[in-house]
Amino acid sequence: MKAWLAGLLLVGLAACGEDNVDDPEAAKAFLSKIQGENYRGWSRAPGWEARKESIAVHGNESDIYVNKTLSETPKGATAWPEGSIIVKDSFQGSDLRLIAAMEKRADGWYFVEWDGGGEVKFAGRPSICTDCHSSGQDEVLAFGLPR
Repeated sequence: MKAWLAGLLLVGLAACGEDNVDDPEAAKAFLSKIQGENYRGWSRAPGWEARKESIAVHGNESDIYVNKTLSETPKGATAWPEGSIIVKDSFQGSDLRLIAAMEKRADGWYFVEWDGGGEVKFAGRPSICTDCHSSGQDEVLAFGLPR
């Protein structure tokens, strides 16, 4: 693993804790919601038609899924529509390391990250998420708005 990536992972792990979870029950309910909608049956994110290597702090390999609201965003949109959901399954080898999700709400993106067993690590708008995602188009890093 590259030294800069290992350092970034350590920063992310050091930021874990209750201060990074706005509402644990809401985060658990959100996981139930996306699992109930069988998110792994949703469309794959643009450019993520299959599991591929990832250099993000979320793991070595990732699958990314998007809900219908996001997948049907028209070309030329300047932001993702409210109700858009992105879910990333990240793996270390064949082990599910974490599930990360974003949901576009009226007041901005809501971020949640669970470990592979479904325990909440981050929820809400923690700086560990927003600081990194602020560099993406409408806070999405893995792919751009449709052109």
